Amino acid sequence: MSSHFSESLETLTRYQRYQSRVVNIGDIPMGGDNPIRVQSMTNTNTMDTLATVEQTIRLVDAGCEYVRITAPSVKEAQNLAAIKAELKKRGYTVPLIADIHFVPRAAEEAAKLVEKVRVNPGNYVDRKRFQELEYNQNEYQAELDRIEKRFTPLVNLCREEGTAMRIGSNHGSLSDRILSHYGDTPQGMVESAMEFVRICAANQYHELVISMKASNTRIMIQAYRLLVHQMHREGFSYPLHLGVTEAGDGDDARIKSSLGIGSLLRDGLGDTIRVSLTEAPEAEIPVALSIVKSIESLPQHQAIAPLSNLPINLFEYQRRETPATTSIGADNVPVVIADLSEMKEVNDDLLISAGYYFDLLSNTWISGDQGADILYFGQNTPDIRLSDNTLRLYDSEIWTDLMPKDSCYPLYTLDSYSSALVKHDVANFIHISTSTSIDELPRASNIIWLLGSDNEHQIADLRRFIFELMNMGIQQPVILLNRFTDQHRGEFLLAASAEIGSILNDGLADGIWLRSTQLETKDLNEIAFGVLQASRSRMTKTEYIACPSCGRTLFDLEEVTAQIRERTSHLKGVKIGIMGCIVNGPGEMADADFGYVGTGPGKISLYRGQMVVRPHVPQIEAVDSLIDLIKSEGYWIDP
Repeated sequence: MSSHFSESLETLTRYQRYQSRVVNIGDIPMGGDNPIRVQSMTNTNTMDTLATVEQTIRLVDAGCEYVRITAPSVKEAQNLAAIKAELKKRGYTVPLIADIHFVPRAAEEAAKLVEKVRVNPGNYVDRKRFQELEYNQNEYQAELDRIEKRFTPLVNLCREEGTAMRIGSNHGSLSDRILSHYGDTPQGMVESAMEFVRICAANQYHELVISMKASNTRIMIQAYRLLVHQMHREGFSYPLHLGVTEAGDGDDARIKSSLGIGSLLRDGLGDTIRVSLTEAPEAEIPVALSIVKSIESLPQHQAIAPLSNLPINLFEYQRRETPATTSIGADNVPVVIADLSEMKEVNDDLLISAGYYFDLLSNTWISGDQGADILYFGQNTPDIRLSDNTLRLYDSEIWTDLMPKDSCYPLYTLDSYSSALVKHDVANFIHISTSTSIDELPRASNIIWLLGSDNEHQIADLRRFIFELMNMGIQQPVILLNRFTDQHRGEFLLAASAEIGSILNDGLADGIWLRSTQLETKDLNEIAFGVLQASRSRMTKTEYIACPSCGRTLFDLEEVTAQIRERTSHLKGVKIGIMGCIVNGPGEMADADFGYVGTGPGKISLYRGQMVVRPHVPQIEAVDSLIDLIKSEGYWIDP
């Protein structure tokens, strides 16, 4: 990842903030050693001056440092002057950012009025029609020349006006030209932005901020890493705006946002962040502030042993090779462990909290879609009939006396394993920490490591240990243990998402065991499966790729998202995009199976993938029509 990563292994084991250049945005500079800035976006009609001003004030009072406002046409861009004047009249000087997509004239108008403009290279000059295009070298260069001619007036205007610019690539709105040449890839996202960056640099304009947003956290993280690498190669160091776009709402959105944003911040990348929730914009700020606060102590983390070699490509996903040990490792989805060690006898509530239900026909407790795969009973042996696919884990001294041992496995320490007279033929779980010497680890193929770290910089510490296992050719599966903390649910959810989710996102782990001194089993189980889903490691529920709403939105996103969730939340692994306008859909639904997109007042178009299949459905019928579409495509199951 640039000199920040790929040319210096030290940055993988020591927190070190990426040194970007400083960009001045009004009187709040970004980048360099400045604090990580928090921003958001209004969802009011930009022509409604008072509503936009009042929402901006609520955002600022909540802790927002920059406020973005949509300018879909010249008239909205011009009205930014009235909004700014009213804010100043009320004593607010927050820097404003104009959000531009298809209308260069709107960008040029806004650049004279506000502190920053955001342009999307995927649709500022190019258009997206989902066409496969072919170019020879001369034709492709001609397209770049066309972009330069159209984009340069805005660059010169921003330089003259002292206006900053964000060049924001979005995974789902890459142009047909980029998609045809690079594919739907992080490389395409990076090149889309770099084309515009090079034009700016050629015109001696450097007040730039760059973003690589995606709803898929794996794509998002790889794209930012690759961007920094490419900027370093070309001699640039522009600040980074981090965000997971269309994250949705509720816990899932917070998990996904923290996984993407929080993990990059822990690796030193990021100068400003926006958490995109399908909720009131003010709800985004506490989440963003918590994510930023979570890395405050990282510069003082305990020293981590240096890495001898980087065994993976940080720009591409590849699962670490491990043997299949029971249902763990190899191509199996990562497992979840639930701690039921307090359970001395059958406890219905505790089993239900671990995602199980009781089947009267078989008189057996059965795991649901989000039922923990492994139940840890510690030193207790409750008499429970569990489904055959549920593994039971016991402390080794208790396991030794268990008969029969079907689906029952021992948990050892290194010392108890080495002294054990009896071991399991199939799988033995051993609890170790990152301070354990890898040279002392037994090499038996039926071992599963439960790996924990007490280091403040947990990502770097866990990742280094697994990298060294790979460097030494040790392939035994690894299940991650988080640090014990006293965090309340919200803080725990954000921390676990970033620290554990990041390792999963790189394909380095075969399971997770979340532990807490404060949270109940139900919370831990829900968060664990949420992290697996957000990292695209294991899909166990419906995923909603819902935009956060803005002044372009053509319906109440919160209300509609709730309606669709109520009808479809039981659909395992189905991805549904819910987009407020044609700007965000269908392009931004790059990963969605189905899409619900506002295309006009009271009108919704329904998509299968990125192709419209039912255009201009009356909104009052649209949710029913979406359900009918899902059924017709064979994705429906009854609740």
